[in-house]
Amino acid sequence: MRQQSMAASVVDLFHFEREAHRRGYQLVSGIDEVGRGPLAGPVVAAAVILPQNVELSGVRDSKDLTATQREVCCQDILSCTSAVGIGCVEPAEIDRINILQATFQAMIQAIKNLQHPPDFLLIDGPYTLPLAIPQKGIPQGDRRSLSIAAASIVAKVHRDRLMCEYHTLYPAYGFARNKGYGTAKHLEALRRHGPCPLHRLSFHGVI
Repeated sequence: MRQQSMAASVVDLFHFEREAHRRGYQLVSGIDEVGRGPLAGPVVAAAVILPQNVELSGVRDSKDLTATQREVCCQDILSCTSAVGIGCVEPAEIDRINILQATFQAMIQAIKNLQHPPDFLLIDGPYTLPLAIPQKGIPQGDRRSLSIAAASIVAKVHRDRLMCEYHTLYPAYGFARNKGYGTAKHLEALRRHGPCPLHRLSFHGVI
């Protein structure tokens, strides 16, 4: 019974992809981002093209998974994906153009970094990207589309790894634990040490 329920969930999550395939599109990419809210580090987007009829039963919105589960799912995604692209926009650029525009920029970078150009985009959120590619924005898409959920996991794993690397450069801020989010200890470190080059100076609480 559990296997049947899980399979049904996967079929439901592939609704938007199947709809695009029925319309004749072949390379349907899900796009999602992570890191809009942190006080430090980049905003990261991922674009993922999954094969038709793929089975990824454990894949869902990255926020619903533990770090260990995300790592396992990420490996599963990368082992079966037709293409994956990553886009990163650094803190200085976030400060210059604002976080929403930086998010769009990261998404566009991720799409351009795909090994195969997509012919249809499924975007997390009610957004339209300035690209000459047919697309559909899906509110809460990371819970409604398997491709977007896969992109959310790939983006989250990539960003978490980056923040752990940055922790070795700036250990005072605890980036390995807080991933740049404004925890009490992170805010205390900011009060004691001030911001480092990875901090978003335009965000409340940084300066």
